[in-house]
Amino acid sequence: MEFKDKVLNLVSKIEKVNDKLDTEEATKNALVMPFIHSVLGYDIFNPNEVVPEFTADTGTKKGEKVDYAITHDGEIQMLIEAKKYGEQLKLKHASQLYRYFSVTTARIAILTNGSIYQFFSDLDATNKMDERPFLEIDFENLDESLVPELKKLTKEKFDLEDVLNSAGEMKFSNQIKKVLQQELRDPSDDMVKLLAGSVYEGKLTQSVKNDFKPIIKKAINQFLNEQINDRLQSAMNRYSDPLEDTMEVEEEADNGVITTEDEVEGYNLVKAIVRKAIDPDRVVMRDTKSYCGVLIDDNNRKPLCRMHFNRSQKYIGIFDSEKRETRHPIETLNDIFNYEQDLLETVGGYVE
Repeated sequence: MEFKDKVLNLVSKIEKVNDKLDTEEATKNALVMPFIHSVLGYDIFNPNEVVPEFTADTGTKKGEKVDYAITHDGEIQMLIEAKKYGEQLKLKHASQLYRYFSVTTARIAILTNGSIYQFFSDLDATNKMDERPFLEIDFENLDESLVPELKKLTKEKFDLEDVLNSAGEMKFSNQIKKVLQQELRDPSDDMVKLLAGSVYEGKLTQSVKNDFKPIIKKAINQFLNEQINDRLQSAMNRYSDPLEDTMEVEEEADNGVITTEDEVEGYNLVKAIVRKAIDPDRVVMRDTKSYCGVLIDDNNRKPLCRMHFNRSQKYIGIFDSEKRETRHPIETLNDIFNYEQDLLETVGGYVE
């Protein structure tokens, strides 16, 4: 089963049982243990992997327990404290986690109510749990963009250094997103000054800033709507059948198509990536007005990728086993290397 499917199974289970979870124990049995076992991939029945009611006496605090300790490679790596489903999560609920950070080898702490999972580390001070989580996932309002980050914490993929490197970036990224959300709801004077100052040549009096505030809010919303519409169009194209484009390609072949330098360079990068799996002479570029396609054996039934470079935001389109395209935004052509494994998997489906 794909990892995303495991996550969605837990989402479905929460929907089915959440009205019956009246206690903390019920929450742990119905939701937290399946999360540890099915999502993270640890054997909840093996005390060498999952230790329930973990105890590590700290100072004057004796006999306090953390609900679960997860070990990896023989060392405790994660601590989990569970609360009743629906209970609001606050740092005061994590007092045991906070204390245990200084006396165990754990670098990851999880506070959960079975639906919301908050992930903490010690990014600010070593062996001292941060006050803010670096990652928060709400399974009842799932942000699928966070699923790859969750996968890094699974038994199969766990690499502490990789997790901590991502954690540092995510922590600040999440805080910045919250600031942006606030600015979108109600632009601050600093935001108004920044944006209005770039287009208004007069003196930015308070009256002028007040006039600009609704203009800026409207402009930001319009910009976001345009971005959303672009993404929706991309999502719709994701399910298009590449075989249906055969006629379009033939019609456009002699219709003023201009191949850019970026498309040629992108094509050469793709060939360099897949040459380890296929003779590069079999990799062919076929340009159209709307995109530049890369095919195997010059066969439209063997699409390798598409370069959508005729726009301000460039995309590389990757095909799955069903020949459905997913567009990924790229900032520079070198970002194509980030999809090396995807390209090689696509080639593998065509190599005989």
